[in-house]
Amino acid sequence: MDVNGTVAEGFEPVREAFVRNFEVLGDRGAAVTLYRDGHKVVDLWAGTRDVDGTEPWRHGTAQIVRSATKGVAAAVLLMLAQRGELDLDAPVGRYWPEYKAAGKERTLVRHLLAHRAGVPVLDRPLTLAEAADPGLAAATVAAQAPVWEPGADHGYHAQTYSWLTGELVRRVTGRSIGEWIADKIAGPLGLDLWVGLPAAETGRVGRVAQIEAPSAPGGLKTRPKRAVSEAYADPDSLTRRAFAAITPMPDENDPAYLAAVLPASNGIATAEGLARFYAALIGEVDGVRLFTPDTVELARAEQSAGPDRVLVVNTRFGLGYMLHGTASPLLSPGSFGHPGRGGALGFADPESGIALGYVTNGFRKSVTADARAQALVRAVRTAIDA
Repeated sequence: MDVNGTVAEGFEPVREAFVRNFEVLGDRGAAVTLYRDGHKVVDLWAGTRDVDGTEPWRHGTAQIVRSATKGVAAAVLLMLAQRGELDLDAPVGRYWPEYKAAGKERTLVRHLLAHRAGVPVLDRPLTLAEAADPGLAAATVAAQAPVWEPGADHGYHAQTYSWLTGELVRRVTGRSIGEWIADKIAGPLGLDLWVGLPAAETGRVGRVAQIEAPSAPGGLKTRPKRAVSEAYADPDSLTRRAFAAITPMPDENDPAYLAAVLPASNGIATAEGLARFYAALIGEVDGVRLFTPDTVELARAEQSAGPDRVLVVNTRFGLGYMLHGTASPLLSPGSFGHPGRGGALGFADPESGIALGYVTNGFRKSVTADARAQALVRAVRTAIDA
């Protein structure tokens, strides 16, 4: 495998794991970047730009990162709270009065971030055109009755997280969440990271597709638990309905989809952009820091834990971030971040100063913990423990 990029001394295990991802775990095109204490120590890429193509992946190739976008969206709300513009313990209805409908008047802002709002599904799914219309989508979510009492339980808001966070940001700032990210996060840090891809950047983005996990030894092709399989097979389950809040399922290579502002699912990033973002949450990167130490602690303070009513596994969430646990193992108990379904991963570990970004063009059926991303996490652990 022809791997390009650089690895600082001591982080060679990460390169070895990245190569093995192609040779054993079936990666087609991917990149991984690692920061430590605000400095880049790993920057690798290999394979093809398009999952089914021949053009090589180049430095700066970007990919859709699916739900890894949620970690970026969460940062916007936490930064607004940090600036005193948003109260995490206030009712959502203080900022968005229409949201009080159908028994949601006691929903707090922190409930939205921690997947406790009780609205992971829509009684009537939205088309892509409707989902991309911020006013229509927000009105649909505001009118939706919760499927559990807000704050009383948790379940992954796979798609509705887009309109919950996006509309709250619009009500507080008067701007779309994509614009806010571009101006306050990506701009100051020089990130190749977008929620709502500009037309001028479409040539940077590789084509993605679903790929099968290899059956070779070490491929980690495991059989899901029966309850999980049944939930995904049942069209009436919360699981299926949560992921089908946009129906039919959008073509993730469609420029119209990539241009939409859907902070639950359609962020575009390079591995460098994702890693640099997380590095700036926990420390200074070229003079820019996004979170204060207090906000870091807020982000990773456990808000939800145990059986997830949508994912049907035990999950742990802070304020917008998945926390280290059996469903999504990260570097250490203090890590926080977010995977993208079937591949991508971004996270930070304040204790070690580590921030990682991994992007790929081949998605698997895994939801919270992809084998390739996990192999890289284990390699990072090996490197820093050596």
